[in-house]
Amino acid sequence: MNGAQNFRDRLPSPVRRYLDLALPERPSAQVPASLVFSQNGTLRTSTSSSRWLPFSATHEVRPLANEFSWTASVRLAPFIHLSVRDSFRLGQGVGEVRLGWLRLGHDAGSPQINSGSLHRFLAEAVFYPWALLPSSALKWTPIDESRALATLTVGATEVSLEFRFEPGGQVGSVYTPARWGRFDRAYRQVPWQGHFAEYSRRCGAFVPSYGEVGWREGETLEFVWRGHVTSMRVGEPFSSR
Repeated sequence: MNGAQNFRDRLPSPVRRYLDLALPERPSAQVPASLVFSQNGTLRTSTSSSRWLPFSATHEVRPLANEFSWTASVRLAPFIHLSVRDSFRLGQGVGEVRLGWLRLGHDAGSPQINSGSLHRFLAEAVFYPWALLPSSALKWTPIDESRALATLTVGATEVSLEFRFEPGGQVGSVYTPARWGRFDRAYRQVPWQGHFAEYSRRCGAFVPSYGEVGWREGETLEFVWRGHVTSMRVGEPFSSR
């Protein structure tokens, strides 16, 4: 943490204002090894689907290790649920969808899933802003007085996101012109954007309670995920699962 603090004065000005707001006190003793979030919301399986499905999820994060595990139950119909898992651990992304014992989709360790999962971790770091402190893995590059580019490198995977800051200092949105996603059973890089709102202080950090993300198709932003954080607590270190 001392190294991160030493870099503070060289941060882009909107990032410095944001971190002062999000983490007003940052001694190493207060950095949680892991955090556990409960979420609920709605999602849809593609930008062309008109059906939004309710979900509930548990989101576990190790902010300084650049790792997360998201597990969700998605309601298809009464008493019928999909199990969805998305994670990034030890430099490897995993995505899996199951209906009971039947595996409907799975990918692990491909360059596309690694990049897509790390992009997710970086975007959602507004919920655990310790991960946005400068480090050997995380670099900030100035754009202007309300935007900065964050670049995160884990192993062989590197991703970047443009963070867009509100006048009050908080992150309003993030954007990349090319995130890997699966469309019609094939991976493509497509512009991707996330919005955040309803900030409050939890576990010593100023974080949003609401987020929504989607893919850009031309000038249209097609949201595919909307969710609220219903609880946030300091958790135990990840198991070996």
